[in-house]
Amino acid sequence: MVEVLATVLTYASLAVALWGVVLVVANRRFALNRPYGLALAGAVLLLELGLLVQMVAGLVNVFSTDRNVATGTFIGYLVGPVLIVPLAAVWAAAERSRWGSAVLVIGCLTVPVLILRLRQIWDGHG
Repeated sequence: MVEVLATVLTYASLAVALWGVVLVVANRRFALNRPYGLALAGAVLLLELGLLVQMVAGLVNVFSTDRNVATGTFIGYLVGPVLIVPLAAVWAAAERSRWGSAVLVIGCLTVPVLILRLRQIWDGHG
């Protein structure tokens, strides 16, 4: 587990979620034809790239360690955020109301929870 990357991804996902909350409160939808929508899509893309790096690093670490790690569970928690964030972004972009932004918020709020669980599994607590 790369702790620095996990921490950066946690804060990045919380920042994107906060941005989504602002859109929900302002009654705006996640629209790619608006400047704020393109900027948010860029932030989601960067978050996704970071999650992909974490997944690759986590796979390398889990298969090259002598630790007693629940490998299947660990891999599931590595892959989960990589799938959830783009699905939430696509759903948010397709939704024509402000609740699309809420879907993005929920998707991004799952990332810190899954990263916390990854840390617990890596430390042998799960």
